[in-house]
Amino acid sequence: MRPLQSTDLKRLHREWRRRTDGRVGLLLDSVQTPFNVGAIIRSAAAWRVDDIWLVGATPTTGDSKVQKTAMGTDRYLSVHQSETAAEAVASVAAAGYRLVAVELADGAEPLHEIDLTGSVCLAVGHEDRGVTGAVLDQAEAVGFIPQLGRVGSLNVATAAAVAVYEARRQEWASP
Repeated sequence: MRPLQSTDLKRLHREWRRRTDGRVGLLLDSVQTPFNVGAIIRSAAAWRVDDIWLVGATPTTGDSKVQKTAMGTDRYLSVHQSETAAEAVASVAAAGYRLVAVELADGAEPLHEIDLTGSVCLAVGHEDRGVTGAVLDQAEAVGFIPQLGRVGSLNVATAAAVAVYEARRQEWASP
């Protein structure tokens, strides 16, 4: 076994792109830390997220700290800015996505048990307060990421990465 060289890596990525038809979007509901936003954007670009909505207090892609972490990968995404959660939710629906919130909330289901195939937009929220009520009320489903350790929650950038990966994994696993 050896590490993949540039050409081999391109072939590997091309093979997985061929197996990927579904659309995935992300809604960042007042995610305030620029480094988290940048990390989410970079992960989103790696898993071919089509659209990303930056809502409320979420820093824009022009923020230097966002750019430092995203490393220019925002050019691979369609970025939408929304002042309010209601405006973003309407835009998500108009773009043809089903909205699924990723949140530790009453009635939330394990994320892997929610159908994330097709066109799905995953909403993640503020580092302390989570997803706003305006987004939770409009979400088709609310899912949580099961955790086994003694830590109560994941960093929002990590949670977003796990959620996007789960959406892609479900697509790759379906017949």
